[in-house]
Amino acid sequence: MEEFARKKSSMTVKKICIIAGLFFIWYSFVFGDDYEYNTGKADFSIKFKDELSSYRKMSVFVLPGEVLTFEILDTKQRIHYVLDSSAGSIKDFTPNKWRWISPLEKGLYILQFTHQESQDSITIHVFVMVPYDQLNGEYLNGYRIGNYPAFPSKQKSLYKFPKGFIEVTRKNEETYVSPHFKLKQFLCKQSSNYPKYIVLRERLILKLELILEHINKKGYKADTFHVMSGYRTPYYNQLIGNVKYSRHLFGGAADVFIDENPRDGAMDDLNKDGRINYLDAALVYNVIDELYGRPWYMMFVGGLGWYRKTASHGPFVHVDVRGFRARWGD
Repeated sequence: MEEFARKKSSMTVKKICIIAGLFFIWYSFVFGDDYEYNTGKADFSIKFKDELSSYRKMSVFVLPGEVLTFEILDTKQRIHYVLDSSAGSIKDFTPNKWRWISPLEKGLYILQFTHQESQDSITIHVFVMVPYDQLNGEYLNGYRIGNYPAFPSKQKSLYKFPKGFIEVTRKNEETYVSPHFKLKQFLCKQSSNYPKYIVLRERLILKLELILEHINKKGYKADTFHVMSGYRTPYYNQLIGNVKYSRHLFGGAADVFIDENPRDGAMDDLNKDGRINYLDAALVYNVIDELYGRPWYMMFVGGLGWYRKTASHGPFVHVDVRGFRARWGD
């Protein structure tokens, strides 16, 4: 019996060693010197609404029956592209340009643009929203939205009521809205059952992807940002005492930090000084602010601020797409 126990113990130790070895191989691959950030870009771009994206995964948020124009921009002047749609109505304009009419039912639909020869493709996740006018008082299908400010501030064009709300379910919340961000990362933090509802702007997603790529180029390894706060309902925003016209209410802002090593819900010690504090947030702030003034970044100009650690949260950085430059530091 003792010999059997020793053999069993030896086998257990070997198993543990094998598992540990595999873990460290994985860890070195993700975080070690061989780590290589993947931008998730195709070798062509798609223009839609007022946006331009070359990401192989991207999302667009529309109303039922909304008409969208998609156009392929290809520096190689290739024209053999096809569009496959899971629903909706497709009409060709010219080669590499289509008009698509969204379904009348809310939900998630797939558009795929593929170059026939190279088979390089871009998938667009289309979320058909629930129109704003379906709000019943402060509620939408049992989910408390609250009341949007009745009188917009001086920047009236920035504070229009949302056109609609994206319905988030347990089935679709894991959907990648872009290569490195999932739909559920932008959910409001208020406690509720499913379905939940959010407002999210395509430009914010594109800006976060651009910033993430720049962060990695600077040597800070991150496969995504921890989104501490994305969309906020007016109800929740008032509950936490935030400003009345927060960009979070309109789906155009995110409070983020880098949480990779280890993933523990807090900012990483980016400057390696043995502490996690405002200096780490300021470092991210400065890396992002370097992008300002570059011609290709003008469409992403917005607010940028950093915040210190408090009793309720760690240090983080706020980014938004308000359309004009604003800067602050806690």
